[in-house]
Amino acid sequence: MIRLNEMTNEQLALSYVNGNNQAFDLLLSRNQSKLFSYILFVVHDQDLANDIFQETFVKVITKLQERKYVDSGKFSAWIMRIAHNVIMDWYRDNRAQNIVEATEDNDLSNINSNNCLDYNIEDRYINEQVLRDVKKMMNLLPPTQREIVFMRFYQEMSFKEIAETTGVSINTALGRMRYAILNLRRMAKKSKMSLEVQY
Repeated sequence: MIRLNEMTNEQLALSYVNGNNQAFDLLLSRNQSKLFSYILFVVHDQDLANDIFQETFVKVITKLQERKYVDSGKFSAWIMRIAHNVIMDWYRDNRAQNIVEATEDNDLSNINSNNCLDYNIEDRYINEQVLRDVKKMMNLLPPTQREIVFMRFYQEMSFKEIAETTGVSINTALGRMRYAILNLRRMAKKSKMSLEVQY
């Protein structure tokens, strides 16, 4: 019989559905760091990120117990989609905040460019100097644009995965990336910053 620590996330999810609570503990420990960093990046508030993280996992547990999880793809993409929906629900409830301002405690300068850069994006890439400049401006993007930039460059998700996670078409995902780049260019021009994006 296969041991828990040798199971994939998908196998652990199904094991939990069948009554193994230890499987869920392992699922949580494997996924919490990546999921929380995604949520924090989008919402820019530690307390709110904690609330959304907890609400996400309550929904994950509920959906698993209701047997609404089917092993048809990546478990991590499934929980990211749930987190995305929780975040969007929160933003819908707080529509007045269209743009989240940058905060000192959510500085992106400590992120290593080499770990974030993906040279295999569909004929698009941002060189390291541009990425350093982009980090300074990303906090000013609208949440949906900031989210897609984070998923693409920091979590190295494909546009297909982004589209599935956020519940939009690939064209919408690409459109949001395009608008994010246009907004970053506008901010760069306003700040007299050189920002050349290969797009």
